[in-house]
Amino acid sequence: MEANGSKEWGERAWELLSLVRTRSPLIQCITNFVSMDLTANTLLSAGASPAMLHSLEEIPDFTPRAAALSLNIGTLSPSWLPAMKAAAQLCSTLGTPWVLDPVAVSASSFRFNACLELLRFKPTVIRGNASEIIALSTNTDTTTKGVDSTHESMDAIEAAKLLAQTSGAIVAVSGATDIVTDGNKVVGAHNGVALMQKITATGCSVTALIAAFVAVDKSHALDAAVSALAVFGVAGELGMKMAKGPASLRMHLIDALYGLDEAALQSHVNITSLC
Repeated sequence: MEANGSKEWGERAWELLSLVRTRSPLIQCITNFVSMDLTANTLLSAGASPAMLHSLEEIPDFTPRAAALSLNIGTLSPSWLPAMKAAAQLCSTLGTPWVLDPVAVSASSFRFNACLELLRFKPTVIRGNASEIIALSTNTDTTTKGVDSTHESMDAIEAAKLLAQTSGAIVAVSGATDIVTDGNKVVGAHNGVALMQKITATGCSVTALIAAFVAVDKSHALDAAVSALAVFGVAGELGMKMAKGPASLRMHLIDALYGLDEAALQSHVNITSLC
């Protein structure tokens, strides 16, 4: 299905969220220490089943059971990289969808080269901020501020399209407007609130949520990525109505995601075609 307009996108997002809640796909997350808690709770609140498993010795037995894999290099170390590569390679061989989050990819040569190695295993979706996507698409370092972007998402549209074309992945760029592209079509998801940027690991968590959405419809990864970003953004908007600051928004975001119904989602989704 290819949705057009916010109404159709709202219907599509609800369809995919409902599938996640019905099927409860097992999502293996090899993610950073900072994000594990929020990532697991995001997946649980959406109806998926998270597994925070990163031991190389367990990859051959466990990864084939997962409906999707989420790889996040936020606290990358030499001891974790072999497990990431093994899991990604296994998913590629088995046809299991997997999502790459290249956190602070240009912060070090070790981190940058690790991402280049992981790209060889053909991720289904790449989700990052604008600076990360620009760095990956140009194969060069770009200015970053730790894990924070120094570019706006709209600045990365052409870089995202290029990365999608060269990698074969759907590319999602998080920002004030979330950008998703297959290299030709470009879609913008305009949901969310600025205060979400003050909660650590919201980006990491939405990467895992994208994996859950792709798991239930891997033939339409662009739809899945757009829908996951919109659903997470809508949950943030609803949570913001009760929040007093970042800490309470974190709690209310999870509650809003858990209780999100069709009417609320349909009335809040704001998705447009940008190209």
